[in-house]
Amino acid sequence: MSSLPPSGLSVTGLSLKYRTAHKPVFANLTFELPVGGRLALLGRNGQGKSTLIKLLGGVMSPTSGRIDWRMRQSWPIGFNGGFQGSLSGLDNIRFLSRIYDRNFADVRDRVDAFAELGPSLRLPVRHYSSGMRARLAFGLSLAIEFDCYLIDELVAVGDARFQRKCQYELFEERADRAFLMASHDTSLIRANCNRALLLEGGKAKVFDDIEEAVEIYKWLRTA
Repeated sequence: MSSLPPSGLSVTGLSLKYRTAHKPVFANLTFELPVGGRLALLGRNGQGKSTLIKLLGGVMSPTSGRIDWRMRQSWPIGFNGGFQGSLSGLDNIRFLSRIYDRNFADVRDRVDAFAELGPSLRLPVRHYSSGMRARLAFGLSLAIEFDCYLIDELVAVGDARFQRKCQYELFEERADRAFLMASHDTSLIRANCNRALLLEGGKAKVFDDIEEAVEIYKWLRTA
């Protein structure tokens, strides 16, 4: 009997091409993320890392291919388009609590304690800075709880103290959860990921050796 953990995400033949583009962003991506797996998403700027996270989070639709989730995935943490800008932070919390069938008061208190937005929660989200939106998104994702977190550089938000707080809540308090994380911080990748998906020129390669993936990524950045 196999000792491998069950698959929590299967991506098969995933392709995306914009109508006005000559080349696809990527083509025929195929990979799996097991339950509890931690997959780094590496690639130079413009290779489609954030786009792939949006596809996996359901924000965008692929040109072709399949995305099969078998665990509860978060929205793309770090993506600022998921809030209703005319509503306050509190009203956005109330709305998402209803969608995910969570107790509003409990979610509100947990978000308030984590995001440290204070009275700003009563302001329309359109007045938030990108950092404030990211804090709200991060706090909500932790308050609602998911089996897999889709992370797009959010841990770079805020001062050093807040960054440590983010990393503790994600990587230590939720050590049993799965992650797919795009980041240019190779130290963070080495410390928290056990596999990597490297995007380059519309193609992808999965590495089981995180050190090998990081070294190739560094070479591509300097080439």
